[in-house]
Amino acid sequence: MKILLATAYDYPHLGGLSVHLTTLKSGLESRGHSVHIVSFTDVPKWKRDGVVRGPAFLLNKMKKGSGYVWTLKRRKDELETLIKEEATKGYDIINAQDVYTTFAALSSGTPVVSTVHGYLTFEGISKGTVIEGSAEAEELMESERESYKATREVITVDTRIKDYIKKETGVTGNMIKNFIDVESFKPEIERRDEFRATYEFDKDELIFFVPRRLTKKNGVIYPILALPAVLKEFPKARVVFAGTGEMMDTMKAKAAELGVADRVTMVGAVDHTLMVQYYALSNVALVPSIYSAGVEEATSISALEAMGSGVPLIACAVGGLKEIIEDGVDGLLVEEQNVEELSDAMIKLLRNPEEGQRLADTARAKIVAEYSHFAAAEKYEKIYVKALSK
Repeated sequence: MKILLATAYDYPHLGGLSVHLTTLKSGLESRGHSVHIVSFTDVPKWKRDGVVRGPAFLLNKMKKGSGYVWTLKRRKDELETLIKEEATKGYDIINAQDVYTTFAALSSGTPVVSTVHGYLTFEGISKGTVIEGSAEAEELMESERESYKATREVITVDTRIKDYIKKETGVTGNMIKNFIDVESFKPEIERRDEFRATYEFDKDELIFFVPRRLTKKNGVIYPILALPAVLKEFPKARVVFAGTGEMMDTMKAKAAELGVADRVTMVGAVDHTLMVQYYALSNVALVPSIYSAGVEEATSISALEAMGSGVPLIACAVGGLKEIIEDGVDGLLVEEQNVEELSDAMIKLLRNPEEGQRLADTARAKIVAEYSHFAAAEKYEKIYVKALSK
C-alpha cells in the first residue's frame, strides 16, 4: 500500500505529533508499505511567514482568536496545493492528522482517513488562543464536526476522544492508543552515570524528569510545588524539565519564591533522539497533567516512552493516563493538582527504589506487549483497508 501521512503543522518538530508520524511511518514500513509525509514545513518559508503567520499576528491584535482561525485556514489552503501535487504519484490512502488537513486532503480524490489526537476547539480555549463562547470558538467546533463526518474513517488515540466525536457527530471512531518505538526507547539504566556526566548532573542526585511542554494543561507547575516537601527528606532531589512553553517564567518565579530554584533545571527543548538518555539518567519520571478548559491528556507518548525506558513513572489520574497506567502495578497515579499526593508519591519511590524498579519492569513488559509501533501499524493497516472498501 502507498500511504501519505499529512499534517498542517510542522514536521519534524519537537512534540508528540511529530513523534507519532515518525513512529507510525517506521511501523508501516516494517510491514512493507511505502510511506511519505507531507507537512506545513514543506510550504516555502516566505509563504509560511508572510502569507500565514504574519497576517494572523495582526488579526489577533484586532480580535483575539481571529488570527488563529485565519492561520488554520491558510495552512489548509497551502497544504491542499501540496497534497494535490503529491497525490498525482498514486497514493492508495491519505492519513490526515488534524481537522484542517482532512479538508485539504478531501479535494485530492484519494481516500482519506483522519487521526484525531485531541480537541481542537477546547485546546485553543485552554491555551488562551481563542475565547470560550466566541464566534471563533464556534467556527472551530463546526469545522471539527464537519471534518469528522467527511472522512472515511476516524481514528482516535483514546476512548474519551472517541466518545467526544460520537457525542458531537454520531460518528463512531476507531480507538488506537498511542505507541512508541520499543527498539529506540528501551532500558539504558546501566548507563546512568555516563549520561549524567554528559549533561553535568551529579552522580548522587535523585532526579525527577518531567518530559513535558511547559504549558498549563501539562501541570508542570506541580512538581515545583511538591519539591519543598521532598527536599526535607532528600536534599539531593532535583526536578529536570525538558520542554519550552508559556509557563516557563511562571515556573521560574515560583521556584525562586519557594527557595528551590537551585534544585530545578530547565534544559529547554530536547531532540527526540536524545530523550532516552534523559530517561536513563533519571530516578523517576513525572507526567503531572491536569484538567484544563475541558481538555484532558490523551494516551501520553511521554508516559509511554518513560514506561518503555524502564523508569518508574508517577502520573496524574486524568484522561488517557488512567487507561495506560495501572496504579501500583506499572506506575503510580495521583490526583491531579494535589500537591501533597504528588510529593508523597515522589518520596515513596525515593524511599523504596526496589519498588520503583518493580513498577518499571512491569511497565516495560506492558509497553512491549501492547504499545509497540509494530502492533499499532498492523491496526492502522486494518483501518486503511476498511476505508478503502467503502
